[in-house]
Amino acid sequence: MPAEELDPARPARPPLDIDLLAASLRADSSDLGTFVEALAVKLEDAVPGSVRVQRRRGGLFGAKAVQRIELDAGDQRLELERTHSGIQTRCSKLSGGIVLKREQLETDAWLQTLGEALAVEARRSETTRRALERLLNG
Repeated sequence: MPAEELDPARPARPPLDIDLLAASLRADSSDLGTFVEALAVKLEDAVPGSVRVQRRRGGLFGAKAVQRIELDAGDQRLELERTHSGIQTRCSKLSGGIVLKREQLETDAWLQTLGEALAVEARRSETTRRALERLLNG
């Protein structure tokens, strides 16, 4: 068993507080640009193998900005896309990597779903759990 996986012989740690996790993800949302950038960095740290972040340069010499975030979590894909008018958030049902159904979600519902997906991953992976604890504890 890889060292990063949870050891069933160890005492169970308390589950992550999904509401606290979702609130932490929402904390930066007052400034949309900062929120999207911070979320991408947090997800790349917490679940590097499951998240894809697409960045684009803003002009010839401009800094790269996050345009799209995709997170595959079990049988669902969570997507956040930056648009000219704000952000769009979607959740897709997957089967064998193929999208069966795509649903537009309000940002709060998307963040709640994201928090739940990350909590499930944290129960499976000690590395993810530590990254999420750093996210929650500052």
